[in-house]
Amino acid sequence: MNKRLAVAFTGPSNSGKTTLILKVARKLIHERGKRVAIIKHDPSDKARFDVVGKDSYKFSDTGAEVIVTSPTRTTYFSKQNKDLDEMIRLFNDFDILLVEGLKYLPLPRISIFRERLDSDYFPYMNALAIDDSINTADYDVPENVDILDLNDCEDVISWILKNAKEV
Repeated sequence: MNKRLAVAFTGPSNSGKTTLILKVARKLIHERGKRVAIIKHDPSDKARFDVVGKDSYKFSDTGAEVIVTSPTRTTYFSKQNKDLDEMIRLFNDFDILLVEGLKYLPLPRISIFRERLDSDYFPYMNALAIDDSINTADYDVPENVDILDLNDCEDVISWILKNAKEV
């Protein structure tokens, strides 16, 4: 079996999580020939499927296999919430798993912010993807957190390939 890697993304609404995941997935699939799977957490249980413009549609449109999970369901021919191992078994065949949300999963995590940081995310992050709207000197960012350029997809992919968890 090939080595399979997993990494998670977290951050507040409208920080750019979906946009970054889409860019990373497209590059990994179309430029590097990787098989990508995506899990999206839906904490409000409001996701709708096959609707143009919605995140699930955008993720699927990259060519990736997609699971959207919420507190009341996991959408992948299932009506039950699944733990990470169960979701990984559903995908079965992938090289890289990208997880949006689910900050309590034991995965290396990239937190995404624009304009300002929220220190509540610090305990859950291994890397911080930001743009030039944030000056990290204004915050007490933990020393062990890597700083990534939110607008440099190759920078993010390099971090993923180096730090993602083997699953």
